[in-house]
Amino acid sequence: MTGSLDDKVAMVTGGSRGIGAAIAVRLASEGADVAYTQTRAPEEVEPTRDAIERLGRRALCVQADHGIPADSEAAVQQVVDHFGRIDILVNVAGVFVTGSIDDPDRDQPSFDRQLAINLGGVVSTTRAAVPALSDGGRIVSIATAGAHATRTPAAGLADYMASKSAVVAYSKGWARDLGHRRITVNVVQPGPIESDMVPAGSELAENMAALTILGRIGTTQDVAAAVAYLVGPEAGFVTATSLTVDGGLQAL
Repeated sequence: MTGSLDDKVAMVTGGSRGIGAAIAVRLASEGADVAYTQTRAPEEVEPTRDAIERLGRRALCVQADHGIPADSEAAVQQVVDHFGRIDILVNVAGVFVTGSIDDPDRDQPSFDRQLAINLGGVVSTTRAAVPALSDGGRIVSIATAGAHATRTPAAGLADYMASKSAVVAYSKGWARDLGHRRITVNVVQPGPIESDMVPAGSELAENMAALTILGRIGTTQDVAAAVAYLVGPEAGFVTATSLTVDGGLQAL
């Protein structure tokens, strides 16, 4: 533990597993008390809470569906009621839905929900959190390496890429809006990360690793480390920036 985030309160959306859980635990290891959201009942997600509390920090799990603005707003209020303020907001909650626009069998409700979570959830959570965010606070949202690409790397990704690219645009605008309060707003753009979608050792993971300069896919800890930097004291002069964590993905 470095203590760089001692006495800070962090809120991480989608923090019960994967990248969100890694970020929640990493921020706790830096000294922050951490609230995190997830869609299941809190009693079903003890591992993240236990990991935070083993580090000697306070943890709060809040049930929220970030595709519903009222849920995002209520989650922020629960965090403020419990901890009194928010110093760090990390927007992680998201879904990944693929399909071509000319596919007659595409599941449109799923695409609509993807936009509601990936973009709407970030907007509603951030808007609700800003009044409670301390001056000098930090906002980081998770997008994707494809958000800065000159072209979409594969068919069927337009909706997903658009939802994440919009988060980047919003973040740059919010950085301008909140600069007078010394609140920094940044984005982390992960490339291929070991996950349920890209299992380590799978053919997909090997194919994606071959497309990176470093010859491997990333870990959730790689993403968490980038977030920890952006929310820490050494990044106080970094805002309106996208930090790409993709091992030098060459296909984009």
